[in-house]
Formats: sequence, structure tokens, C-alpha cells
Amino acid sequence: MSNFDRNAPVWGAGRAQQTSAVEMDQGLRSFMLGVYNNMAIGLGITGLAALGISMLAIAGFTPDGKIAGLTALGQAIYLSPLKWVVMLAPLAFIMLFSFKAESMSAASARTMFFAFAAVMGVSMSSILVVFTGASVTRVFFITAAAFGALSLYGYTTKKSLSGMGSFLIMGLIGLIIASVVNLFLASSALSFGISVIGVLIFAGLTAYDTQKLKDMYVSGNFDGEATSKASTFGALTLYLDFINMFQFLLALVGNRNN
Repeated sequence: MSNFDRNAPVWGAGRAQQTSAVEMDQGLRSFMLGVYNNMAIGLGITGLAALGISMLAIAGFTPDGKIAGLTALGQAIYLSPLKWVVMLAPLAFIMLFSFKAESMSAASARTMFFAFAAVMGVSMSSILVVFTGASVTRVFFITAAAFGALSLYGYTTKKSLSGMGSFLIMGLIGLIIASVVNLFLASSALSFGISVIGVLIFAGLTAYDTQKLKDMYVSGNFDGEATSKASTFGALTLYLDFINMFQFLLALVGNRNN
């Protein structure tokens, strides 16, 4: 009897640990599902905004399906100095997210993320003018398939990707500098190289950021509000990985309107 009594706490502790592990696994799945759901909604908002603005910007099509011209709105947001405001508006949102991250409530963060997704859609609407609709659709599904596989790898792999993350961040800084330089050089060869490297960097960041989000949840101690807020910021991170990979891949293999 004494042996049974002595072993009982050990059995109880093991059962408690097992229950805790199950709860952690369920919580992690719920957290990541929230991240992906928010990201998917953000992508949907971006797509609808881009499609709506492009439809208002295009004056019509020729009999062979080519764009006939731009409306006054199209000329304003694509050809006038206003285009710089449209292009830089998403960057302003990212800076605002950075400054307000700590003080922002979960509801405010989610609202701002969706507003950012809409602004990003307006900024990206030009791709539906520059590239054919079939080409944009094809590249979107290619990106979605690649993103899904890379994110799944980041979630399931036991290998730490932290070392790769440092390398990718350095590469991203170099990519930004090269992109700014190419605004003045307008080199097609450099543009091609930037697109290739951009696809590789954001492919790697997709896996790295997914693992980082998973590890953050496992090592953290979140309540309902904090979990919801972290889910929104996680969605923003993966959303940016997806959008950038999509744009660089489109620049590589997309078919342009003549």
C-alpha cells in the first residue's frame, strides 16, 4: 500500500503533464488557425481593392483584349505625382504598426491590418494594368501553393531556422538597397536578379516566420487579448511574405499587356 501511495503523485504529475501538452497543442493549432484566417481575409481584401480600383482606372479594352486607355482616375493614380502617395501609403501603415504595436488593442490591430490590406490593394492595382489577368491568376496560385508548402515545413520541422533568419534579414536589407538603386539605373538585368533573389528570400522567410510564430506561442504565456493581438501581427508578417513573394514571382514569369 505504501508503494502505491508513493507512486500516486508521480502518476498524477504525469497525467497533468499529458493534459497540459494536449492543451498546448490545441491552443497552438487554434492560434495558427487564427493567424492564417486573418491573413486570408487580408489577402481577400487586397484582391478586391486591387480589382475594384483597376476596373475604375481602365477606360476600356480593344477588340483583341488589350487595354484601350486609362480613365481620369487611372491617370491620376498611375501617371501623376499622386502615384508616389499610392505607392508609399502601405509603408506608412507599416511604420504606424511599429510605433503603436505595444499600445494597440487587439481589435484596433485587426482593424488597422484590414485597412492596411485595402491600401495595399490600391497600391497593387497597377499590376492588373501592367500584367494580363490570366498571368496574375496563374502566379497567385503558384505563390499560394509554394507558400502553403513552405509554411507547413516551417511549422513541422524540428530543425531550428533561427540561423537562416539572420541571413535572410541581411539579404532583405541588401535587396531593398538594390531596388532603390535600380529606380535610378532602370537596369533590366539588375531587375531580373532582384526578382530572383526576392523570391528566394521571401520563400525562406515564410518558413522562418512560421516557425518563429509557433515558437513564440509555445514559449509565451498569452491571455485571450494578447493571443488575439499576436494572431493579427502574425497574420501581418505572413501576409507580407506572401505579397512580396507574389510580386517578385510575377515580375519573373508574368505576361505583360502590350
